[in-house]
Amino acid sequence: MPESRPIIGITMGDPAGIGPEIILLSLSKTSVYKICRPLVIGDLNVLTAATKCVRSRLHFKPVKDPDDGIYKLGTVDVLNLTEIIHTPALWGHPTAETGGAMVRYIESTCDLAAQGRLAAMVTCPINKAAMQMAGYRYNGHTELLAERTKSDNFSMMMAGDRLRVVLVTIHVPLKQVPSLLSSSKVLQTIKLTWRAMQDRFGLNSPRIAVAGLNPHAGEDEMFGSEEKNILLPAIHDAINEGIVVKGPLPPDTVFYQAANGSYDAVVAMYHDQGLIPFKLLHFNDGVNVTLGLPIIRTSVDHGTAYDIAGTGTADPGSLIAAITMAAQQAVYIKEKQKE
Repeated sequence: MPESRPIIGITMGDPAGIGPEIILLSLSKTSVYKICRPLVIGDLNVLTAATKCVRSRLHFKPVKDPDDGIYKLGTVDVLNLTEIIHTPALWGHPTAETGGAMVRYIESTCDLAAQGRLAAMVTCPINKAAMQMAGYRYNGHTELLAERTKSDNFSMMMAGDRLRVVLVTIHVPLKQVPSLLSSSKVLQTIKLTWRAMQDRFGLNSPRIAVAGLNPHAGEDEMFGSEEKNILLPAIHDAINEGIVVKGPLPPDTVFYQAANGSYDAVVAMYHDQGLIPFKLLHFNDGVNVTLGLPIIRTSVDHGTAYDIAGTGTADPGSLIAAITMAAQQAVYIKEKQKE
């Protein structure tokens, strides 16, 4: 019988961060191997050093192609792309070399997924400053992957069991948010959310909520006019296209309502508006999903945690959730293609 578990590429992230440790902790779980064939794209030297931190007895199998892996619990299949000389002093101290390495892992994994040699990619945390030290001018994974896949229409979703949030603007200063909002951008995000909930999460008629930008969603323009001039036209256009969407709703209540089942996803106007309530509920098991790419990409919902890198105390919960979601989406899409 052909192997039905999807091959999931897992980027190691920043070699100086907790990525190597949470990978080993995640790949020690039987549950992960039951749902997918995990392939790590990274550095064998760093992964070997991480085994000491987490007291792991996992073995490594270097592979040159995703089809070469054995994908059995106890052995980690690794596509080795760099040869970083790792010492204990590297933990928590990124360099231009580690910045360049993390980008190489992402680009190679993205290309394999785009070629259909991986069913999905899962990314461990990176450091934007280290990436820029290496000469790459991206604000994060999302922008890098969008450029790599030539995707113009994309957005960031944060997903958990209780709450899903999609951002209209992502990594920008708060003072720039109002000037970056437009009805077309809000409509684009609503439509991306609608399609993702149908195509990736299996909901035929998802319920979308749109959070207002201002306190109390502007309260009849008392606190701002963006709701009337920008958000409402986008929502009306979405409704006319058959999308089930409501808003703009007061930001201080809409996330509570969504977390309690009133909505399947919330479109938020800016980064912290959406991520503060999300992380309050899903700090250890939240998943970052990039919408609008031609590939499946999920990620951990946390940073490199340099302060605990190398200590073996990192929580792998978010990575396990990201791997699980990527595998579920890969299987769901494959089944839909058979229909």
